[in-house]
Amino acid sequence: MLEFTTRYDRDILALAVPALGTLAVGPLVSLVDTAFVGQLGRVPLAALGVNASVFSLAFIVFNFLAYATTPRVASAYGRGDLEEAGRTVVQALMLAAGLGLAATLVLEAGAPLILRAMGAGGGLMTPALRYLRIRALAGPAVLLVLAGHGAFRGYQDTRTPLYVSLALNAVNAALDPLLIFGLGWGLTGAATATAGAQWTGALGFLWLLLGRRREALGVVLEWPRLRALLPFMKAGWTLASRTLALTGTMALATAVAARVGTAEVAAHQVAAQCWSFLALVVDALAVAAQALVARYLGENQPGEARAVANRLLVMGGAVGAALGVGFWLTQPVLPALFTDDPATTRLLLAVVPFVALMQPLNALVFVGDGVFLGLEDFSYLAKAMVASAAGAAAVLLLVVPLGWGLAGVWWGLVTLMALRLVTLGARYVRAGLFAGAAEGEAADEHAEAEAH
Repeated sequence: MLEFTTRYDRDILALAVPALGTLAVGPLVSLVDTAFVGQLGRVPLAALGVNASVFSLAFIVFNFLAYATTPRVASAYGRGDLEEAGRTVVQALMLAAGLGLAATLVLEAGAPLILRAMGAGGGLMTPALRYLRIRALAGPAVLLVLAGHGAFRGYQDTRTPLYVSLALNAVNAALDPLLIFGLGWGLTGAATATAGAQWTGALGFLWLLLGRRREALGVVLEWPRLRALLPFMKAGWTLASRTLALTGTMALATAVAARVGTAEVAAHQVAAQCWSFLALVVDALAVAAQALVARYLGENQPGEARAVANRLLVMGGAVGAALGVGFWLTQPVLPALFTDDPATTRLLLAVVPFVALMQPLNALVFVGDGVFLGLEDFSYLAKAMVASAAGAAAVLLLVVPLGWGLAGVWWGLVTLMALRLVTLGARYVRAGLFAGAAEGEAADEHAEAEAH
């Protein structure tokens, strides 16, 4: 039964509010780059757009470096085992550096092939290739930043990642005009600025975790054994399959909308971006869920873990309802912010009810994701996502043959989220879920102690 107590709210808000700030400033690097590069002309902007897709696809599967690090650090922190928390941080950073280097090598070696696959031919290839080769040098930095976020969230600290994110964005915003226009480097300057900003964030996290706060956080500089990295790698594979199922479904929805018509895919793009923007607010609660649930399990308090999860779900549902009402009220002004095309405007207004009414559903799913990440129930999350994605794909593949139009695309997304809620809810209501997770934490602690 969901609990309506407010006794956890202070801890929740202390984590969620800074996390919201971090999530909000995250996309600013791309937005600033787009704003400056757009002044260079159509070809540089197109080259930037192709690369934005490349890097998004290349690194999204590594999100597990944050998702798997947070609960492991939080659990150790909760039981007062700073030594284990510190070991987890070092493992995450080492894995991030290694995988980041591998990603850089793959991108550098396969750059022409990758860009051709993305449609960057003719006069677009040269600037796109130059940009990719420079920005790919920040591969390790991107993953180190992910691991840094995960580590500090586990230590119940979301303020530090916010400060690092702000510094990263400030460096990018300062370097962009200097390198693009001041030194006349153009698109190359944009790539250099972005890579420099990402390395700024990575070095900032390394300085804090391995230097300034090392003793306070229990971090010991020692090379981790391969056996100790296996849980991370297993979690990474599991969470990567979950991520691919989700991104694949969203890509399929866009592809189907494109087959329906040009105005339809334009309206879908606007609606999907609004949907993603609204998700940031609830994602902040999901971050709090990961950290707090894992911490209470580490303290061997499964009852408290469930209680805080219940409270987060109540808060998430309320926030989702508020977002839905707020978005519904934007109908008179929303289309004019994005388009003046009558057909696109009409179609966008037709899907606004979908976006608005899905917000409470989305909120429960996103917070539920955070709870299960805190439980480290990665395998079930992946299976539930794949099953939900399959159901959504079945609906989406019928849209064009049956002439369901853009509404059919959004019914497919409703199916995705509804199935995710059902699959997560069915497991969440099981008695003993949190107690079993706490017992699993104890067993994992014993196994890790033997590994070290």
